[in-house]
Amino acid sequence: MQVARDLRASIQQHMPQAAKVSPFVKSVAAVLEHIEYRLCDRGEDLEAICRLRYDSYVLSGMMRADASRMVVDRFDDLPNSYRFGVFYEGNLVSTLRLHHVSSDHPMSPSVDVFGEELTPRLAAGETFIDPSRFAARPEWSSALRVLPYITLRLAVVACKHFNPTYCLTAVKEEHASFYKRIFRSTIAAEPRTYPGLTMPVFLFQSKCSDNMEDTIERFPFFKSTPFEQRMLFERPSLGEVGPLTVLPTAKYFLDAA
Repeated sequence: MQVARDLRASIQQHMPQAAKVSPFVKSVAAVLEHIEYRLCDRGEDLEAICRLRYDSYVLSGMMRADASRMVVDRFDDLPNSYRFGVFYEGNLVSTLRLHHVSSDHPMSPSVDVFGEELTPRLAAGETFIDPSRFAARPEWSSALRVLPYITLRLAVVACKHFNPTYCLTAVKEEHASFYKRIFRSTIAAEPRTYPGLTMPVFLFQSKCSDNMEDTIERFPFFKSTPFEQRMLFERPSLGEVGPLTVLPTAKYFLDAA
């Protein structure tokens, strides 16, 4: 309890005195109070998010039915891959995979599909956060209209932790307006066929040095503490066990406002 009070007091000292929280931000924050993020590397959690991907993509018409009823690909187990389940009151409601792409770890789904555009940029020293495999349970998407913000918050936290040059997004055309509006994303490549999907995707990008702080200020539920960032993205040392679940820390900023 004392740690939480000290953290809240520290944050409050750095908050603008006239900060106001909009009704929309409050609605997202209210849901965030019941959210846990879980890194899914093995076992039942990993199987659950792979089945969630399948159910979501087949229902939306993004892929054809398959006997395995799971979606797994060669990018899942890369050393720069992070697979997350998002849990609401203990229920798995959505999932997102993130790759931190650099010259040391240059592989990710977007680099594979849009390599002609991205490989020279990696060689020139750019780095990327590449979110993929976003999927949500339909019944929870209806009940929790803010679920995309809750889920994609993981990409914002990753950008704060890794400080990449760009955050990438490979999306269907009808989803592009969301990323333009929320993340100031711009088109980086024309549509290409994405492995396993029935429709082409566009590559969009948001330059972190220009847009990330603005995005977080407009939507303060994207804020996170360095502690949360480390819990989500620092690999445990050999013999250590990582955290089972990580609670969002945006509430401390919002409580202090």
